[in-house]
Amino acid sequence: MILLTVLFLCIISTYSASVKGHTTGPSLNNDKLYKFAYSAEVYVDRVKASLQKSAGYRFSSGVDVNLLWRNPDNDDDQLVKVMIRDVKVENVNERPAAKNIFKGKSTEKIIGKEYLEALQRPIVLELVRGKVKNFYSYQNEPGFTQNIKRGLASLFQLQLHSGDVREVDISGKCNATYQVRQDQVTKIKALDSCEIEKQGFTSHNQILDVSTKATSATIYVLEDGFIKSIKAEENYVLLLNSRRKTGAKIVSKQRLELKSVQAGPGLIAEKQVASVIKTLDSSYTAVPLVAEPVKSKCKKCPSLSKHWQSIREHMYPEKLSKAEAARSFLSFIQNIRKATKEDILKIIRSENKELLPQVVDAVTSAQTPESLEAVLEFLDFKDTSTSALQERFLYACGFASHPSEVLLKTLTAKFKGDIANEEIRETLVIVMGALIRKLCDREGCKLPAVVEAKRLILNRLEKAKKDDNVRMYLLALKNALLPEAIPLLLKYAESEEGSISNLAATALQRYEPSFLTKEVKETMNRIYHQNRKVHEKTVRTTAAAIILNSNPSYMEVKNILLSIGELPLEMNKYMLSMIQDILHFEMPSSKRVRQVLKDMRAHNYDRFSKMGSSSAYSGYITRGPDVSSTYSLDILYSGSGILRRSNMNIHIFDRNAELHASQVVIEAQGLESIIAATPDEGEENLDSFAGMSAILFDVQLRPVTFFQGYGDLMSKMLSATGDPINVVKGLVLLTDYSQEIQLQSGPRASAEFLGGLAIDISGGMEFSLWYRESKTNIKNRVAMFIAGNTEVDSFFVKTGVETTLEVETTLDFISTVQFSQYPFLVCMQMDRVESPFRRYVTKYESLPSGRRYTARRGKAELLAGNEYPLHQENSNMCRKVFDAKSDSSSNWF
Repeated sequence: MILLTVLFLCIISTYSASVKGHTTGPSLNNDKLYKFAYSAEVYVDRVKASLQKSAGYRFSSGVDVNLLWRNPDNDDDQLVKVMIRDVKVENVNERPAAKNIFKGKSTEKIIGKEYLEALQRPIVLELVRGKVKNFYSYQNEPGFTQNIKRGLASLFQLQLHSGDVREVDISGKCNATYQVRQDQVTKIKALDSCEIEKQGFTSHNQILDVSTKATSATIYVLEDGFIKSIKAEENYVLLLNSRRKTGAKIVSKQRLELKSVQAGPGLIAEKQVASVIKTLDSSYTAVPLVAEPVKSKCKKCPSLSKHWQSIREHMYPEKLSKAEAARSFLSFIQNIRKATKEDILKIIRSENKELLPQVVDAVTSAQTPESLEAVLEFLDFKDTSTSALQERFLYACGFASHPSEVLLKTLTAKFKGDIANEEIRETLVIVMGALIRKLCDREGCKLPAVVEAKRLILNRLEKAKKDDNVRMYLLALKNALLPEAIPLLLKYAESEEGSISNLAATALQRYEPSFLTKEVKETMNRIYHQNRKVHEKTVRTTAAAIILNSNPSYMEVKNILLSIGELPLEMNKYMLSMIQDILHFEMPSSKRVRQVLKDMRAHNYDRFSKMGSSSAYSGYITRGPDVSSTYSLDILYSGSGILRRSNMNIHIFDRNAELHASQVVIEAQGLESIIAATPDEGEENLDSFAGMSAILFDVQLRPVTFFQGYGDLMSKMLSATGDPINVVKGLVLLTDYSQEIQLQSGPRASAEFLGGLAIDISGGMEFSLWYRESKTNIKNRVAMFIAGNTEVDSFFVKTGVETTLEVETTLDFISTVQFSQYPFLVCMQMDRVESPFRRYVTKYESLPSGRRYTARRGKAELLAGNEYPLHQENSNMCRKVFDAKSDSSSNWF
């Protein structure tokens, strides 16, 4: 009997204590009050900076925890009351009084009396098998205080056995891995797996974007089946892909440590959870444990019109190559994104003609529904007087960092409507092609607006009769890069002549090699080797480039090499230069070319000693650990010494992505009659023409014509001023990254990186019969500004780090040809001027009252100018050209 009594008492004792043998989650003892010390710390700084020097703050308090109710039928079902008390806010790192924004301010002053009271109202958690099944609080409580409580409540969620699980906490529904060792539990949360309402966007191209890495770990130490201490830490790292030294980190730490266990209130005697909650406080309601979006409003921010007035002077056309223009452009976009349609329209309608194009750039780049509605209400496509503004609007749409289906749908509707200016109609469909590609790249190819736009372009191209219309739709396809358009492009490349054939071939050249099927390569071989008809040099050389850049076979390379010597003079030299460029620059096909060159029939002195001035050369502008950039210059002449095509390309790439930053092509044809020369084979019937085509950040722009026809040529030669023709001038949004980050401790962080470019590209072609000389000059003037702001907004305090980079530079490409003798003299120059480069980092903490602490560091330097090397033959030729010029000037009389 005594033995049975002892056994019964042991069972009762075990049950009342609820030790871990009977539960799968942590369990509190009855009639006890657990008193904890709690702290949540936030640090914001540069990625590799020490936490001891970071900006941030510490939120600390006492936390009282006691058991309210335990399900009589299930030990694993408990109601726990949690109450925050004795709140304190302070610097996370020690600071002198003059730099301490919290100095002399009570917690009530910092947080606010109403919010402090809300923060100290208790919450109730229903814990079932260690997981928070229900979170009870007050429905109308401020979102930011509710989130702090959610962050604390999420710490109480754990399991006492190892394994993977998907669970809900303040961060959303996330994958978590538990590792249990005696009285210690480690939880690793995969933050990238969390399902939570996300706000923000990323840049279209990976090189222009920001990469992120996030980690979360929590260590629990248990004692007698309940929590003795918790240490949790989250780390977020954000890096600018184009310059990984530029970035920011956010570190969020939570600590909960048991200080004492005292006698506490008894359990509530009810059978159901609902009855317990009602008995406790009828105002309690179950609210989601997942954080709700909260962001404090700016109380002293200037209106859109006031902000515009403060930056307006930097936006005049003559200042668009300055970094201050790019900085102002980005800050204006940020404010437009917060503005109403009416506020935006007010500025557009009141501005003068000089500044309106820059306003349109910014309003369109903002990419909000309000900004799109405002600019479309202002622009009338039936009015030719605003054509320049319409074009700026369309190009800004083409450069959109995260275009929407609505934008493409809107432009398609405009294209179907009345458009007064045919050049605007052409630009519009070209931009539609760019938007199709961007939406398809983001898995939006099946969106109704994309399907409709694709169908429109393809159907109208097949039905087009006029050459101008064919060119327009081919330019759109050159941007869209649709796989289904390849058969059409092949047809136009092989069957047509002149600019149409050339345009179709250059469109195919933009496709990834994986899209260039056997049929494509067969067609390109027929064009190059002229198996079916005679083609002009520009199309043949483009076809050769496509073959050599798409994993060519041994015989394809051999046939191209064997053709050298049988081609027109300048084409011989051009193809030879292309082969040599592939070898010296170690392009993908270089191994195959070397393999073929072992055959002496393909590789001999006769073939590799052809005379001429055409050339192709590639080199590096920069080579860095993050990204590198290359330039390529190729120039093709007719046999009479007149420029046929000049092509300058700049590519930026990293290990995983590539960006065609710019291309400027100057083409001329049918000019032989001016100097009584004989046209090359296949070019006898070409009209006199010269023009320029440009690609900017992967977007093909509408080509510009210098002159069309012999009469136009003579007219412009007689009236020529020597001034370059503008190809592109304006402001472009490059990097556009904005993300909201929910921290486990409760506050919401935001990361915003914006990169803008003020750009001015112009080009010209001078032609002198008197001196028998032609000269092309392409001038690229750019200013770039990148700004990153990573901030933690806790409503009562903001802390963050701002990073800015700015650079101004000019890149000139000059090609001089003297055709008074043969072989004629050709000199190519590619120069970059001295470039100022500045970078600054600012850490800050601020209170809503306006009290602010900032720490700023910066560095300014001058990047040396550079004349980029070309092949040695070009250097020798330049010496002759400039010697000839000096001789002619000394013998003038």
